[in-house]
Amino acid sequence: MLPARDLSLVLLICLAWAGNFLASASALQHFPPFVFTALRLIVVLAFLVRFLQPVPTALRKRLVLVAVCSGALHFGFNFWAIAVAGDISSVAISLQSYIPMTALLAWWLLGERPTRSTAAGIGVAFAGVAVLGFDPLVLDAPLALGLSLIAAATLALGTTLLRTLPGLHTFQIQAWSAAISVPPLLLVAALTEPVSLSLLTDARWQDWAGVLYSALAASLVGHGLLYGLLQRHPVAQVTPMLLLTPVFAVTLGVLFWGDRPGPRLLFGGVMVLGGVLIVAVRGAVRARQ
Repeated sequence: MLPARDLSLVLLICLAWAGNFLASASALQHFPPFVFTALRLIVVLAFLVRFLQPVPTALRKRLVLVAVCSGALHFGFNFWAIAVAGDISSVAISLQSYIPMTALLAWWLLGERPTRSTAAGIGVAFAGVAVLGFDPLVLDAPLALGLSLIAAATLALGTTLLRTLPGLHTFQIQAWSAAISVPPLLLVAALTEPVSLSLLTDARWQDWAGVLYSALAASLVGHGLLYGLLQRHPVAQVTPMLLLTPVFAVTLGVLFWGDRPGPRLLFGGVMVLGGVLIVAVRGAVRARQ
């Protein structure tokens, strides 16, 4: 069991990440998804610019892949999903499928064959995604579920490739990911979205608050605290507790965003989180062996 202080930090991380869905959904009512993603990463880069330290030549190509997958693609598709969903509950839950996807990619790319319990967890999680996909809330915006699953897949690929970058600090990877991701995001935004100076000048303080929250609370505070916790405690103790994030996100969606998840979304969500829990716990136990 984690000490009370560290347990409170886990809860803070989950609340910060859950609040990101709400803050982003609010800001995305003004900013187009790829503009919002670029602004978010520009803020991250501004705070982490001192971590843009040289990277060994042998790791540079993989770092670019990690940056594109975990940065531009993941955040771009995730915020696009939130923008078209109309709710945050379905996106918050379906995004958790990145954990079983990571297990499958680790098997394919790294040769880490899943155990029977891990395979069962993967099956339960994906079955849960299928169930929640038939909830009326999701059926009203089926594109959002597809975009969310793409966001999960790109995060899974980036997470898997991240394991091939030994010796790099979390903030160093975040800094380079932001620096590498911003240019293509701005290009995509310029080609596909309405971009003008008035988009920035007409933004309300709430819109900018969403950008700052997403960059500072979710990225810097959330990931910074998690890095510290993982230095002090086994992954097996910390990872399962992070599943409180979608639970908090659904709660915030119901209380502040008007989400009305139906029984299929709730039952499918329980299946997704249950399967993810099996995969997360089994993966952490395997890592300790």
